[in-house]
Formats: sequence, C-alpha cells, structure tokens
Amino acid sequence: MSVSIGVAAEGTRIPIARDRVASVARAVLKSERVADALLSITFVSNAGIRALNRKHFRRARLTDVISFGFRKTGRDAPVVGDVYIASDVARASARANGVGVREEIVRLIVHGTLHVLGYDHPETQTRTRSAMWRKQERLVKRLASKAA
Repeated sequence: MSVSIGVAAEGTRIPIARDRVASVARAVLKSERVADALLSITFVSNAGIRALNRKHFRRARLTDVISFGFRKTGRDAPVVGDVYIASDVARASARANGVGVREEIVRLIVHGTLHVLGYDHPETQTRTRSAMWRKQERLVKRLASKAA
C-alpha cells in the first residue's frame, strides 16, 4: 500500500511549497484511513479553471477548486483522483474572507481531496453546515497553522 501525490503548476505561482501541498493532502487521506492512493494536485490559471469548469460542468465561470474522483473498481483498489486549484481565485477569496492565502490554499486542498474521496455538499448557502464542510474546517484548523 502506498500514497503517491503529484503537485504541478500550469501558468500560475503556488503560494506554498509543493512538499507542503502534498503533506496536506496526505494528512487528509490519513485522517480518512486511506492507505493506497494516487492523487494529482494541479494549480491552474483563471483561464485554465474556467475551461475545466466549462468542459466538465457546462459552467462558463471561475471557481476555486475542481475535483475528479475515479471510483474504485475493487475492494482493495486505490483512491485515484485529480484536484485543480485556481491560485488567483484563492488569493481573492482569502482577501474577501479575511484569511491568509496559505490558509485558503490549505482549505482548497482539503476540500478537493475530500471530494475525491466521495464527500459532497449542497450547492446552496447551506453548504457551510454540511458534514463535509464541518470535516473540512476541522482539518483546516489543524493543518493551516503548519502552512504559515
């Protein structure tokens, strides 16, 4: 059993170290008792996230994170998924919410990884009261201080 996490940047700068990005995702997987996973986390430009959102969700707008979890085919199959994060959207969200950009990036890594694991939340204002969101914020609280 092993966990492999790749981190890349396409047309944008990453505001925290790549090793730290992988460490946050690894901590989420560990908290969910995932021992076998292949995960890629890619930081993309606004144009890149907009293109992904349009292609896969038919939404022609910016978003902060998009995740794809590929379902297990067997009981012992690894978790496999891709997470795309828009660095500039994260910076703007951090300013709007009065948090540091590193904390917001940690939040998006956690959020995207939880989606890969099958967690979901409503697309309404009630999403911040969902079980996924509460789990996310507990993990962010624990992990964000290490990313400062």
